[in-house]
Amino acid sequence: MSDTRYTAGGAAALAPREYHLAEEPHPENGTALGFWLYLMSDCLIFAALFATYGVLGRNYAAGPTGAQLFDLPLVAMNTAFLLLSSITFGFAMLQKQQGKLGGTQLWLAITGLFGLCFLGLELYEFSHLLHEGAGPQRSAFLSSFFTLVGTHGLHVSFGLIWLVTLMIQINKHGLTHENNRRLMCLSMFWHFLDVVWIGVFTFVYLMGVL
Repeated sequence: MSDTRYTAGGAAALAPREYHLAEEPHPENGTALGFWLYLMSDCLIFAALFATYGVLGRNYAAGPTGAQLFDLPLVAMNTAFLLLSSITFGFAMLQKQQGKLGGTQLWLAITGLFGLCFLGLELYEFSHLLHEGAGPQRSAFLSSFFTLVGTHGLHVSFGLIWLVTLMIQINKHGLTHENNRRLMCLSMFWHFLDVVWIGVFTFVYLMGVL
């Protein structure tokens, strides 16, 4: 930034003036704290959805039950995809700590592929249920099921969009301080989705079949 000064003869002269911030505008650990608060709010959302399913999960309205609908081997395979994506994300973070750009990008890409496989199988399950006439309007059980599992699937979709965007930023700017901070937030988000899915797999699918 510069300002205009006048000399003794009245002529205007531009004199450069530099301004410096008195302190760093981004507080230390501010992003991590804010993101933890967001995750806690997401916990409340999923807690409400789990509670709703707990109340409505046995109201079949003379329709099909979970034992009749759920394909447990398919869901177990889907669970494996998501858990493996969490492991590969951990490998990406290890590569990031070592400053290896190529390795970080490789493991992030593998994580994204596992996430896409998870979403693909989940969409296949939903389409199969709809084809069988077991849509969310069929019973309170199916309404709460589609809401809970679908909300988790939307979170995974947003996580994949975030992952691709971050990979583009890393490819353009490298492993900068800002990108490292974003990677850490995405890592917390991704592992959070894994924990929620373990609850879904246990509470919805296993208990529904058994």
